[in-house]
Amino acid sequence: MSLAPRAVLVHRRTEYEELLARHGTHGQAAFFLSSRGRSIDEVVRRHDSTRQALREVAAAVPLTWRNSRVERGDLDRFLFAPEDVVVVVGQDGLVANTAKYLRGQPVVGIDSDPGRNPGVLVRHRWADTGALLRAAIAAGGPAEELTMVEAVADDTQRLLALNEIYLGSSGHQTARYRLGSDGEEGPGEAQASSGVLVGTGTGATGWLRSLWLERGGHAGLPAPCDRRLLWFVREAWPSPTTGTTKVAGELGRGQGLQLTVESDRIVVFGDGMESDALQLTWGQSVRLGIADTSLRLVT
Repeated sequence: MSLAPRAVLVHRRTEYEELLARHGTHGQAAFFLSSRGRSIDEVVRRHDSTRQALREVAAAVPLTWRNSRVERGDLDRFLFAPEDVVVVVGQDGLVANTAKYLRGQPVVGIDSDPGRNPGVLVRHRWADTGALLRAAIAAGGPAEELTMVEAVADDTQRLLALNEIYLGSSGHQTARYRLGSDGEEGPGEAQASSGVLVGTGTGATGWLRSLWLERGGHAGLPAPCDRRLLWFVREAWPSPTTGTTKVAGELGRGQGLQLTVESDRIVVFGDGMESDALQLTWGQSVRLGIADTSLRLVT
């Protein structure tokens, strides 16, 4: 007998909850903000809006379904199942944070604070949750397959991201490595830089776009569902031993960017989740390209 679907509600602690965790009480949090010319009222309003959204979404889950809830900080320890329907309640970035832990499960994005969030990935209101859950499990239900980027290290470590993957120093030191492409003769170009960014069409509204604009915007930005990635080297430094001839490019289906570490340590993380990063040391290599897995976003 097949299991009933499970609705997994993904959320993150609100700013108000972060303030309480730091200051202990509402009064102390309010005093802290007021002493800096700010009011706690707006923070509480956004907290109440998020809590209401979570209550409404939970109430819309069919009684025959199973349900669970996970906070952003626990995503790397949560086990998603194939029959899950993932309901992200919050901001666009929370969908990206969740995507790397999924393997094709449908995702419903619920905007907890309409008018404040851009709504690129959290496109729906909580009142639509019931209909969206039914659509998520229906054969041929409306969904977009958003392209993701992956990094695979030579020790089989693997990292997925929806927006972008960054490779570089964990601090502000220069990252040293060799950069090349699949099938390229030789070890690749030795570089010293602030790191390498490889991004998708979904990430083209954020960090990737800023680098694209900085370089003149000559190559067209990919759309979220395009099977195409752009990559940029940040602040490559020319020297007698390091070059700057490979600082930007495009990756299509089956194409990969190869990076071999030539410094003590390089971190590889996706979508700003530096706490869940790959750690690579001298001599290790990593390949970046289009992931086989896509994010199935219910529309």
